[in-house]
Amino acid sequence: MWQELRAELHPQGVEVVTVALDTGGADAAGRFIDAAAPEHPSLIDAEHRLDELLGISNVPMGVWIDEEGVLVRPPEIAHPGKSMLREMMRGQKIPEDLPPYVLEMLAETTKIRVRPERYAEALRDWAARGADSPYALAPDEVVERSRPRPPALSEAAAHFALGQHLHRAGDVEGARAHFREAHRLDPDNWTYRRQAWSFEDPLQGPTEHYDSDWLTDVKRSGAENYYPLPDL
Repeated sequence: MWQELRAELHPQGVEVVTVALDTGGADAAGRFIDAAAPEHPSLIDAEHRLDELLGISNVPMGVWIDEEGVLVRPPEIAHPGKSMLREMMRGQKIPEDLPPYVLEMLAETTKIRVRPERYAEALRDWAARGADSPYALAPDEVVERSRPRPPALSEAAAHFALGQHLHRAGDVEGARAHFREAHRLDPDNWTYRRQAWSFEDPLQGPTEHYDSDWLTDVKRSGAENYYPLPDL
């Protein structure tokens, strides 16, 4: 999806860098990058550093960085002119013999709001007009729109980092305890939750190790709130 928009905007000086957030590293995310065969830089953030440094809390999210290395838009939901989910579901009849949990997940995802065309239009405007684009924010606006970082969120980041370390070291139960604490301290961070759930079940379904799962939490918060629409 990003490759198409990158091919359009790259002649204007825009570079797209995609980053997969996955503690499993190349073993987990590499095959998806290989399958996409991107022409732009495609990285893997195995330590979730973007969560910690920029406030990424779900995927896909994007930030805009100008030619001076200055952040001109903080993290926000970012679709590249198309919604992958919408493209997958368009004209497709969902097989009725899928497991009930999967059918319920697919039904819930159809309620998620996205406006990918609007985001792509804003990005095109920035590519054409640079700092004169109304979508390129001043530093004080970037700070104002950035996700606040109270002590609880910093503690959550520390617990999540410890959980990742222990999981890599083979202490799965110890990792779960820290992941659960990260979820409690930062309940709006979907990347923390999805990463922990994925270690237990690729579909992020219910398990005995966590008191929540993707479908339950999406229903609880409302599918329409899963992707807050960018302020454009």
